[in-house]
Order: sequence, then C-alpha cells, then structure tokens
Amino acid sequence: MAEQESPAREIAAGYASEGAALELGAVVVDGQVDAAAAVRLPLATLNRHGLVAGATGTGKTKTLQLISEQLSAAGVPVVLADAKGDLSGLAAAGEANDKVAKRSQELGDDWAGTAFPVQFLSLGTGGKGAPIRATITSFGPVLLAKVLGLNETQESTLGLIFHWADQRGLALLDTKDLRSVITHLTGDEGKEDLKGIGGVSAATAGVILRALSNLEAQGGEAFFGEPELDVHDLMRQAGGQGVVTLLELDNLQAKPALFSTFLMWLLAELFEELPEEGDLDQPKLVFFFDEAHLLFADASKAFLERIEQTVKLIRSKGVGVFFCTQLPTDVPNAVLSQLGARIQHALRAFTPDDQEALAKTVKTYPKTKFYELDTALTSLGIGEAVVTVLSERGAPTPVAWTRLRAPRSKMGSIGDEAVAASVASSDLHTKYGEPIDRESAYEKLAAKVAAGPAPEAPAPASKKDEPGFLESAMKNPAVKSFMRSAASALGREITRGLFGNRKR
Repeated sequence: MAEQESPAREIAAGYASEGAALELGAVVVDGQVDAAAAVRLPLATLNRHGLVAGATGTGKTKTLQLISEQLSAAGVPVVLADAKGDLSGLAAAGEANDKVAKRSQELGDDWAGTAFPVQFLSLGTGGKGAPIRATITSFGPVLLAKVLGLNETQESTLGLIFHWADQRGLALLDTKDLRSVITHLTGDEGKEDLKGIGGVSAATAGVILRALSNLEAQGGEAFFGEPELDVHDLMRQAGGQGVVTLLELDNLQAKPALFSTFLMWLLAELFEELPEEGDLDQPKLVFFFDEAHLLFADASKAFLERIEQTVKLIRSKGVGVFFCTQLPTDVPNAVLSQLGARIQHALRAFTPDDQEALAKTVKTYPKTKFYELDTALTSLGIGEAVVTVLSERGAPTPVAWTRLRAPRSKMGSIGDEAVAASVASSDLHTKYGEPIDRESAYEKLAAKVAAGPAPEAPAPASKKDEPGFLESAMKNPAVKSFMRSAASALGREITRGLFGNRKR
C-alpha cells in the first residue's frame, strides 16, 4: 500500500511549476513547516495580477522586497512605492543574523546577501530621488478631476476645458496653464469661443480654481510640468537584472489623492505606450500599487469602471499589477476578481468592523480542508501569509499557510547619503533634474491679451488686381498639398484614452 502523502506535500503539489517561478516559502500545517513543500509563483502568470494585504506590522513590506528581488534576478523591472524609505535596502546586500539564519535553515534556503540595481524617483522637486513630472495635458480631465476631488458636473466642465484647449493646440503643461485657460473661458471672449458646445459657469470655475490652489499648496505645482516622465525609463535592465524603481513618498499624507492618481496615470501611460504581447513566459514589468485604498476611496462608478478596464487590458501588454493594502475589502470586487495571486498577511479582528472584513476575506479564498481560514488569518506570525496563486494551467492553487523566505537585500534603509549618491550618479537626475518652462497656454493667452483686438482684415483685391506671390504659389499643387497637411496637423484634437490621458 502506497504511503499517504502528508498534508503539506499535498498542498505543495499544486504549486509545482514547469517554468521559471518565484520561490515564496514553504507550507505550514499544524504549526510545522515542511521545507520540501515549496510555495511558488510562476512568472508566466504574473500578468494575471495579484494582491498583497495585511495589517500594519505583519510583514507586507518584506514580502514586496522578497518578490522584487526575485523579479529583478529574473530580469524583470519592478516599480515600487516606498512610503517609509525602508525599501531602499534593495540596493545593498543583506547582513546575516540569527533570525535570517534560522528562517533560511527551516526553509532549506541557501541564503546569501545580495544587492540589486535600484533607481530612486520622487514626485516633483524637493524629494531625495530624481524629480519626475507629468503635464496637465497628458494627465487628462478624468484623472485630474480625481486629484481635485471634483463631482461629476465639475468633471464634465473640466472635460470641456480640456477639449477646448486640445482643439486650439494650447498645451496645458503646468497649473498656471490650466488656470489661465479657465480664466479666459469665463471672460467675454471665452464665452464667445464656447458658443455651440457649452459654457463654463463662474461658480464651477471657482470650485475648480480653488481646488487647484489647494493642490498647488500641497506640492502639486512642482509635480505638473516638464520634462515629463518617459515610462520606458521604468523598464530598464542592468547587467541582466531588472532595475527596481522606487518612488519616494515621504509626504504621502499631505497629497494622498495625487499619489494614488499618479500611479494610475503611470498604468494608463504604460497601456498606451506598450505594444500587444499576449501571454509571455515572464512579464515585461511588474507594478506594485501601494496604499491602493486611496485610489478607490470616493471614486465614482465611471472611474472604477475605467480602473477595471485598465487592469483587465494591461495584462496583454505584459504588465503585472499587484495591489497592496491592509484589507482585501479595500479593493472593489470587480478589480479583486481579476487578481490571480493572493498573499494575505495577518488580519486583526478586534472590532465588529474587523470581524466583518475578516468574514469577507475568507470568502475570497478557495475552500480548503486543511485550515480554518478565519482562525488562520488571525494567527499568522510575522513573515507568514495565507497564499493562493494561479498555476501555469490558470487554475487557483490550494490555499497554503506559508512561511516566507527572508529577503537577501538589506532589510531597512540604506540612509539618505547613500540614496543621494545614487541619485547624483544617475542619468535620470540629468534628464529630469531641471524643470523646463516652454511656451504653452499661459504664455500664448497672455500674449493675446497684450496684443489687444486683432486688426480688421484688408479688403479683398479686385479682379483687376494682379495676383500676388501667395496667390500664385497656392495654385501650385505641391504647395496646396503641404498647406492641407499643415492645417490638418494644427487642427487635430488630442486623442485621449480610457482615463482622458493623452494617447501618444
């Protein structure tokens, strides 16, 4: 009679992978870890997205570090938000200690301290990383309305403002450009411009301008402008390893809406920029969407639908997205249902709301005969998680209480001096360090006001007049063709994507 397989090995059998996979850890059953019962996450399924969740202090950051290390080692670039600066340790080799040695021994992990290529970016100026920006035009009315906290009526008006500026080739690069266009459209000349397509009421304009002032006070003025971030700079390799991009968010609490919406803009830009790839052996980029609840809070139904569409469609571009938050219930069901990998750290159940969230979380996992999930989720130790992923066949793996491997890079910050030295030597600092303020809507509208009313056009020449040079030239077919092309290019309105962001 064949020997019965242990529960841990039975669970681990569902994680067997023929292709390359991330090594997350080993299965725990009844408090005992089985080093031979490995929990793996296939690289080929990472564009099916994922969730990393858990209460504060349960080890989420170390899990992000562990996954990022292995992705980088496999040549996959990673984008991570670094709210506390702890993840800068990815750039330095970890140091052995008793805890790391014990964890590695019980998991059969041949741990060795390893550094990974990292580049540091900050939203706007004044941060530790190279400053990155986006233009108002590329952000678009839908995402900007989310940042400004506008209602649907105000968002519609903002869309009209963008439409008018797009049609007239007025680049909205920074906040003063948008302010100047709004001011123009509420004046007599602007009202005349908008005849036939609507108007901008003084009350709505006032709300938008006040919201814009608040955003500027929170640092938004330094973020919007040029040079604009080229998303291809997030998809680098160094020595065959994927470069890890860390977005500094020291002042997150001051501008949470800007941070979360900027991450959504990045995803939208990646979707517009990257070609269709289909199913790849490994993703081209993995994007960790930290503090995900900020994106979904107070979001309109239309906005949530656009997020759902983006997450659904971007997988075909070879991009994997992991939402990171405290509770799975922070993520709407329509998005949560698209997240194939779930790594759930411990939850608290101290209050009725906590208990309700726990019950909802349990329902999002496949049924298991090995664990009482409501008990397991409140009993996990630091560096442990309940895991289920998609197998290479696309089926959910069995739920596994997993003891996670220790990161190989430094667990903690490398310090401000080391970050500054890295940024100073980076080509991104040269590329994005100095802001550019080229002619845009503000300058063009200011020049128009300074010039005063346009002079009346001269009377047309009589039939007896000899044709001038321009008239003669326009009879030339080559010149006529050129003028038609030029007029078409000047009059072409910017094409916008799902979020109103500019299509390239």
